[in-house]
Amino acid sequence: MDPSVRPSAIPGYDDWPAYVQLRGTASVSPQSQPLADALGVPAPPTELAVSTDWEETYDGVTTSALSWQLGFGPTTRAWLLRPADAGGPLPGVLALHCHGGNKYTGASRLIAFPPGRAEPGVETDSPRHQLYGGRAVATELAREGFAVLAHDTFAWGSRRFPLDRQPWRTEDAMAGRRAQWREAHHVPGPEQEYNAAAAFHEDTVAKAAGLMGTSLAGMVAHDDLAALAVLRATPGVDPARLGCFGFSGGGGRAVLLAALSPDIRGYAVTAMMTTFQSLLPAYLDAHSWLLQTPGLGRLGEWPSFTALAAARQFLVQYALADPLFPAQGMHDAHSLLADLHAPGRYTGTFWPGGHEFTVPMQRQVLDFFRAALTLGATP
Repeated sequence: MDPSVRPSAIPGYDDWPAYVQLRGTASVSPQSQPLADALGVPAPPTELAVSTDWEETYDGVTTSALSWQLGFGPTTRAWLLRPADAGGPLPGVLALHCHGGNKYTGASRLIAFPPGRAEPGVETDSPRHQLYGGRAVATELAREGFAVLAHDTFAWGSRRFPLDRQPWRTEDAMAGRRAQWREAHHVPGPEQEYNAAAAFHEDTVAKAAGLMGTSLAGMVAHDDLAALAVLRATPGVDPARLGCFGFSGGGGRAVLLAALSPDIRGYAVTAMMTTFQSLLPAYLDAHSWLLQTPGLGRLGEWPSFTALAAARQFLVQYALADPLFPAQGMHDAHSLLADLHAPGRYTGTFWPGGHEFTVPMQRQVLDFFRAALTLGATP
């Protein structure tokens, strides 16, 4: 290939700009429309052709590998998990994977795959082992009686940007990183190599998104809205009992999805709640473009977006020793949320430890969904 030809800055997504222009901004409730506009959330497809690539029952859980094409970029891969002895209809939960500094994988870090079905990179996926207590959270939730859909979102896993031929700015940054590895006598594997490049490339993705009138968070919300529509339409899932949850960046996705979609009845946010003000000046670099969309702060503080889903029940788990958020920011967010919501709508709990989704925290989320997604609960 002629080295004088400038490579695409958005490889694998050259059809992305046309898609954003064609779809326009998603139409949501009047109170949530300013948020959708600020994020630049494209209108997701109204109908998707969902393929089942394989289905297998193992250890009490039936796992179905799904895929769909959103109309731009790579095909989305997802996994639907249900208890093997499921009757119906089941409450449905969308499991939203974290950022984790790992875009090589996505939702697969939340899945325990049947033997022979494991996804590349899952066994060595550091977020699974370091951040989730080594547990496959989506599979464990399905084992307890829920239909759980976990999908790769925009820029992660199956939806990642192919970076075999890197944009010039990313390539320059990677030259420096490779020099550091050589000096340390370190030989990176393909996952570490990709994740280092993707970390540099995220700035380029955010820049491209802003040029198109969208944002990284807006594109992720687009993919999440599409996945929620898939879950809602799945046979055997009760569309009146839908929820979502996520840890870290996945928790931020849960806040936005609940604000944008009235279909979410209850949601849980783990280690992703603070005030925008608390990030200044020292905590900006602790976070990705998923949280820091330009102009978003004009609409209010991060906790205030939960008021757009004020009729829903939600749980927020704070980690007291979380290095990504100042303690005061978490406590201020908790106070704001308690003031914004009627008693019984918001539950905030504080946990010892750092930025992780521990097994006891996972058990609390399970108990929350048992209560929030039962037919007899107040909507």
